[in-house]
Amino acid sequence: MPGLALPSLYAAPRAGRAFCAAAARLAVRSLYIELALYPKPGLVSLVDNGSHRDMHAGTFLRSLFALRHYFVRITRAGMDGAPFPVLRELGIAAERRMLAATGGVNTHRGAIFCLGMLCAAAGWRHGRGMAPSPAGLRRTLLAQWGHALGMHHGGAGGQSHGQRVAALHAVGGARAEMARGLPSVFELALPRLRSTLAAGRGERAARIDALFALMADLGDTNVYHRAGAAGALLVRQSAQAFLARGGTGADGWERMALDCHRRFVARRLSPGGAADLLAATCFVHQLDGMA
Repeated sequence: MPGLALPSLYAAPRAGRAFCAAAARLAVRSLYIELALYPKPGLVSLVDNGSHRDMHAGTFLRSLFALRHYFVRITRAGMDGAPFPVLRELGIAAERRMLAATGGVNTHRGAIFCLGMLCAAAGWRHGRGMAPSPAGLRRTLLAQWGHALGMHHGGAGGQSHGQRVAALHAVGGARAEMARGLPSVFELALPRLRSTLAAGRGERAARIDALFALMADLGDTNVYHRAGAAGALLVRQSAQAFLARGGTGADGWERMALDCHRRFVARRLSPGGAADLLAATCFVHQLDGMA
């Protein structure tokens, strides 16, 4: 957007620069955690390409490398109290870098949006001496940019696939999720992740349970785009069945998750929206421990 003054990291005090760099490292790490998780129904991992023929783990790694400075810049913009148009411009520039790095493949558009806004909220709070707690991050998202997020219509190219699918199938999509302060992250996935951790089943199991909780509840526009309402129903029902059996607390849970993965691949189902929100959940969980 011409005329917008984008933030310079080097104008920040040293402590501010350190926080921006640390938040960006956590954002990139959260995306890598999501990529490395397996079995992850229909999604690209380090093990296989899931339901995708146009992308693989290397594509995602190139994207991660291209996005690392974006997360620093948007954290800094949040620290400065930047209005939403500035954050949006940073996100659009990050999308261009992602597409250049991946040869035009959309690996992380949803993550650029939701993780970027969480970085901005973390920066805003740090700049005012406030801890980046989950509840605090959500309050900041809604108070500082909630109205603008509700009015957001996507990038410069008009409606995205997700927005068109959301309108067609009357599901919320990423825009509605962000406008409500990421309820799927704060009310659903994060409590599920922490419940599994509290039960002593470890981080991998906690992330699997959080992912299945998201798939069971989310109106994932990625799935609707690829497979319509019937595919979306299958994703939700499969995830609900996994959780009803006890999730990662059940004997043989890995086999059940792998069976689900194979079913999704056979039908080319890919719950990419849930994957983006899982990365956001991992980011919020890790950020909670930062001073």
